[in-house]
Amino acid sequence: MSVANLVGFGAVVVVLPAFAMVRDFVLSIEGGPLVSLAVATNVLAALTGSASGGLTIALDALGEKYLRLAAEQGIDPALLHRVAVMSAGTLDSLPHNGAVVTLLAVCGTTHRDGYRDILMVAIVSALIALAAVIVFDLRIVLS
Repeated sequence: MSVANLVGFGAVVVVLPAFAMVRDFVLSIEGGPLVSLAVATNVLAALTGSASGGLTIALDALGEKYLRLAAEQGIDPALLHRVAVMSAGTLDSLPHNGAVVTLLAVCGTTHRDGYRDILMVAIVSALIALAAVIVFDLRIVLS
């Protein structure tokens, strides 16, 4: 049911006029396909509050475009996939994420009291790791 829900939600999102603006924005980001894909997947994961939802929508809607851009620039598709997956697991942990809401409720705390720790562990550390992978792999690609 979860996968069907994501596929259906993704199908609706990609036909919305606002998605065309998001798509055009992320494709115009400087820094190459790795940076653009990272931003696209992050934005979609943040909007959906779901890593799998953001990744599914990003790859379904933009995957072929990014594969073509990567091939043109000699970027390994495995690296493209690694960046997309890591990106999906960053901004998906914003306060509206269902798992975050459940975790805080089970722990008996509020967003105000407990979210800062989640932010540091689930978002900030993941963004640092993602940036390191992109910078390290871009150096290898460009060498």
